[in-house]
Amino acid sequence: MLRYPIFFLILSVSFIAKAQYTDQINSNRPGLSIGAFAVGKDVVQAEMGVAFRHYSHSGYNNSTFDGGIGFLSLRWGFLLETLELTYEGKYISGKLNSKVGSVPVISPRKGFLQNFIGVKYLLYDPFKKEKNINVYSWKANNGFKLRELIPAVSLTLGTNVSFEKNNPFPFNNIFGNLYRPILFQNLNVSPDEEPFFHLRGTLATQSHFLGSWVFVTNFTYDRYLSLYPEMSYILTLTHTLDPLWSIYLEHQGQKSDLFNDYLFRFGAAYLYSDNMQIEATIGSNTKTTPNQLLVNLGVSYRLDFHEDYKSSAELEYKALKKEERQLKKTLKKNTRGERKKNRKARN
Repeated sequence: MLRYPIFFLILSVSFIAKAQYTDQINSNRPGLSIGAFAVGKDVVQAEMGVAFRHYSHSGYNNSTFDGGIGFLSLRWGFLLETLELTYEGKYISGKLNSKVGSVPVISPRKGFLQNFIGVKYLLYDPFKKEKNINVYSWKANNGFKLRELIPAVSLTLGTNVSFEKNNPFPFNNIFGNLYRPILFQNLNVSPDEEPFFHLRGTLATQSHFLGSWVFVTNFTYDRYLSLYPEMSYILTLTHTLDPLWSIYLEHQGQKSDLFNDYLFRFGAAYLYSDNMQIEATIGSNTKTTPNQLLVNLGVSYRLDFHEDYKSSAELEYKALKKEERQLKKTLKKNTRGERKKNRKARN
């Protein structure tokens, strides 16, 4: 469950090699960071929802933008337990209240903020070796261990594709149409446009400790091959309250030639079923150029076609049972043939 399975208290003492897959849904929501682990081979997962955004920019005479965002993330574990194909999309629609002139002008704005396609691969898994349970000591199983801080590490590489020409939100700049003086607008000098595609890479780490805590970090270089490359980081701390509920706190920093910002988010998630998670988030940033307030509501759901990992002994046993069934089938066929042959001989 949750971005990192809420049942980690159980999984931490039974995590076996090759185990990307978890019994409960493993969602990147409710925050924006991505965990190090994939969803598991043959698992298809959708993480979707809506968000309300309010922006106010002191640099443009406190112009505002109020709108809604629809977000969708599709994750598919394919070929390997450690490999995942990912799509992330965000579409925003709202009203811009421009106060840069003598008379405020309200106009509708809509467009894509993101269309990312990428591949994630798990580079290092500290849980690869099975951890045995000490049935005589609760402390041995649940106490803090320094090795728990050694994180799993993954790398996600991909491209963001811009389908729209004259997108009103270039480089995720909500006030992109206002950043040039009116004089330049009159001279038909258009705002900057994103290229058709640019590259993004994210290094993610994920640590589990004290049975119910998960710490995730993301370090991202985005918009490579564009006018405004961006570096960012996300730090996410998640705590499991009980088998169904968890809470999280997240901090994000962004830096580019276009803008710098620091954001904070807080939220909770509820495990509705093994394959569904419901979540909510509130957050804000520290700047006024622009200032933003956010509220997110979302759900994650998976289609689980995963086949459980089988040990060599299990595979050998399965092969022997198959061979046994085949021998019985052959013996039955031969017996039937002998009976038929004997009947013909008596006639």
